[in-house]
Amino acid sequence: MLILVRHGQVAANADGLLLGRADPPLTATGHRQACALAAALPRPARIVSSPLVRARQTAAVLAAAPPVHTAGVEIDERWVEMDYGDLDGCPPSALGDRSWQDWRADPGFVPAGGESLAAVGRRVREACADLADDAARGDVVVVSHVSPIKAAVTWALGVDDAVAWRMFLGDAAVCRIDTSGPTPLLLGFSDCAASREVARASVPGPLSRA
Repeated sequence: MLILVRHGQVAANADGLLLGRADPPLTATGHRQACALAAALPRPARIVSSPLVRARQTAAVLAAAPPVHTAGVEIDERWVEMDYGDLDGCPPSALGDRSWQDWRADPGFVPAGGESLAAVGRRVREACADLADDAARGDVVVVSHVSPIKAAVTWALGVDDAVAWRMFLGDAAVCRIDTSGPTPLLLGFSDCAASREVARASVPGPLSRA
């Protein structure tokens, strides 16, 4: 099974900002989400991570869960988040309605200083193909970001890159792709159980509200 995991929360996620190659760490909530993921996911044969800190921190928590993953975490640059260029760290409104329409209509659209959706799709499809055989024999966890995970889902479904605009992934969301058959099979999308568990644990009880 190819198990795609979005990293835990960072401050920019909580603030609703675009976050590409900027490299902030997990928040305390994000770390708790990673711990919830570690408790819920099976022990994989391999753990692969984006090179960005928020993904590596999440992957490290997964690798440290008992039994400890002795092979460690593999870093693969192809799973890095889309480069938003000049928009990195900005609210979505900074792009403007017309440019958003252009971006959604054209996977080859490149924001100033950034990367196109089509470019993300090319590198992620290659990465998925490289992992498919191992994932057919055992669980392979990839810790990555919204755009690469959406690209992996479009690979599994055999659809155009632009379909990614019709998907939503929450913090610490999990997607599952079965690669054991003649074509990839999407078994689960945006499972946010870890985030819900952390949110429930954060709700104060009756005594603490007194």
